[in-house]
Amino acid sequence: MRVHYRTFGCKTNQYDTERMREALEARGIASARADNPGAADLCVVNTCTVTNQADADARRFVRRARRENPGVQIVVAGCSAALQPETYRALAGVVAVVEGHDAGAVAAAVSGPGGRGLVQLGSAKALDRTDWESVGATVLRRRAGATRGWLKIQDGCDRKCAFCATRLARGASRSRGPDEIVEEARALALHHPELVITGVHIGHYGRDLPRPSGLAKLVHRLLLDVPDVRFRLGSIEATEVDDHLLELLGGSGGRLAPHLHMPLQSGADPVLRRMRRWHTRDMYRTRALEIAARVRPIGLGADVIAGFPGETVQDHEDTRLLIEELPFTYLHVFPYSPREGTAAASLPDPVPSSMARERAGELRSLAEAKGAAYARSRGGDPVQVVLEGTRGSALTGDYLRVGVEGSSGSPGQLHDGVLDPTGSHVRIDLTTRLGLN
Repeated sequence: MRVHYRTFGCKTNQYDTERMREALEARGIASARADNPGAADLCVVNTCTVTNQADADARRFVRRARRENPGVQIVVAGCSAALQPETYRALAGVVAVVEGHDAGAVAAAVSGPGGRGLVQLGSAKALDRTDWESVGATVLRRRAGATRGWLKIQDGCDRKCAFCATRLARGASRSRGPDEIVEEARALALHHPELVITGVHIGHYGRDLPRPSGLAKLVHRLLLDVPDVRFRLGSIEATEVDDHLLELLGGSGGRLAPHLHMPLQSGADPVLRRMRRWHTRDMYRTRALEIAARVRPIGLGADVIAGFPGETVQDHEDTRLLIEELPFTYLHVFPYSPREGTAAASLPDPVPSSMARERAGELRSLAEAKGAAYARSRGGDPVQVVLEGTRGSALTGDYLRVGVEGSSGSPGQLHDGVLDPTGSHVRIDLTTRLGLN
């Protein structure tokens, strides 16, 4: 059976798709991968629900796949499927809907009678669910077709941000055991020179384990037990970057990439309160400046929502001024999109969508200018890069995506390089693997 996999959304979703792929292959269901739905017998669609657009994109893809290949069987899973299962069941060509990310459930749905079994994991909108799927009972061996690997350490979230539908879809925070994580990291390190530590809320890692632990302790063990690979932290809250993590970021010789993505969402306290965020503007500012002072160089990114309900002109200006002050090297900026079932959906004083888009555009322009200035400041510096397949690009430890000049080397290795004066290209002088001890 030829299978086409399509993933929408975050690295955690991409990791979950790889588990689905391995589950299908383990059962002998998938004989080959198809590059597009038109060449596939089966299409597995892993959906995202972070915005209305993400939901719409997934539905549009399902309809297009059916038009291009009327005979294709489509299995839909993921966050959007968890919150809107009936919407997907009503689409032509959909033979199964898995309300979540359980790879075993996807494989069972495909291997059911005629491949048409519908798998239901319960009401995904009930926050007191007790039947959330396991974080991962098997070891992922490889992220197929990719240079960098994803290492998922936990799933779900215990926070209650007013705008977030992901928590509704993924449930409470659930951590994987450290032994299992190390075993998986060792397997992935055979194929990937960089592993990204990912999850829905990695800053809460280990709190729910029988012997409570923490993220820094896990990262320290990974650095010791899985040599010759670079680790990178996924998204983490500024308030959860403790001193131990900072020591690892600054003192691991590049083994832990000097890069943090810390969601900001807003730089105005009134908006942060309405968002039900747990940090204030000053708390975030203080920690970000401290991190930048202690770890140099460092790539620093954030998520920002523009046009949240009740956001005033002054609130937007406060956000702009904070972004201007802090040493961000990139931002992910989104105009606010109401999500059904979230607290924010019923808030008064909505900001017109045209104004939200305009504010988002202003913040993106500011972020692009800051990112370009940071890249220029790095010009001439030695860097450690991982090559990204055959696309002629590379990624530095501090998250600069740059073009490649000179020897192309092997995508499966880490390489020494020097950034050109603009910081936009890296010159690779050697193809030997770095010694990161």
